[in-house]
Amino acid sequence: MTLALSAGLVAGIAVVVAVAGAVNGVAGFGFAVVGTMVLATALDPATAVAFMILPMFAVNLALVGDLTRQELRTCGARFAPLLVAALVGTIAGMALLDRLPEAPVRVLLGLVSLGFVASAQRAVPLPSLSGASDREAAESPVTMAVVGAVSGVLFGATNVGVQLVAYVRRFDLSHGLFVGVVALVFVGINGLRVAAGGALGLYPDAAFALASAAAAVPAVAGVAVGKRLRSRVGDRLRRGVVLGLLTVIGVRLVLGGAAGIF
Repeated sequence: MTLALSAGLVAGIAVVVAVAGAVNGVAGFGFAVVGTMVLATALDPATAVAFMILPMFAVNLALVGDLTRQELRTCGARFAPLLVAALVGTIAGMALLDRLPEAPVRVLLGLVSLGFVASAQRAVPLPSLSGASDREAAESPVTMAVVGAVSGVLFGATNVGVQLVAYVRRFDLSHGLFVGVVALVFVGINGLRVAAGGALGLYPDAAFALASAAAAVPAVAGVAVGKRLRSRVGDRLRRGVVLGLLTVIGVRLVLGGAAGIF
């Protein structure tokens, strides 16, 4: 897993992470999906996943600042089983990262991207928490642990955490609180991933690690711009642009990966 850094590639990565950051700032999620999927169309998928770890940590750390101390304590206690299980699952997914062949990983990333679009368009509807018993079951420690573990494995191997986002969205939190809770979950996961990435050899050299850290700057700047635009961008336009982009990226990844397999 190597990354030859030319001036053109550096500029391209800066644009990608800045745009992905702006998407995250507006919608409260999407940085990992957009950033990783775009980079995976040009780079080895394992390299794209590893490169995005540090920028993802920085972006979610910036968003956690939207929570008050009381909200941090309350949400941390409420979602602790989800966070702990996701941490364990993420390490397992990261351990698989360098062992997976490139072409199938491209197909997997593409299918996940298209699956996210289908879910967001309600072509694959998520079950609603219509009653008190449903909410209690969804918020039970066992359910959180199962969702966290399975989602963590997928997140560790692909950077895709939309299944965790979808799960948290079902709790009818205010938009600001929802953004903060999602960021809190991913700050914990990505903080551990930074250390685990080094231990597992996902950063091949110092230049790769420094480039990944430097990418956090345009990423956080993009988030700041997105947060300013949050109240000005209509939901319909936001959804159309993001989902359209992810559809194009998903199709490219699937076709490219399929060509490598066959």
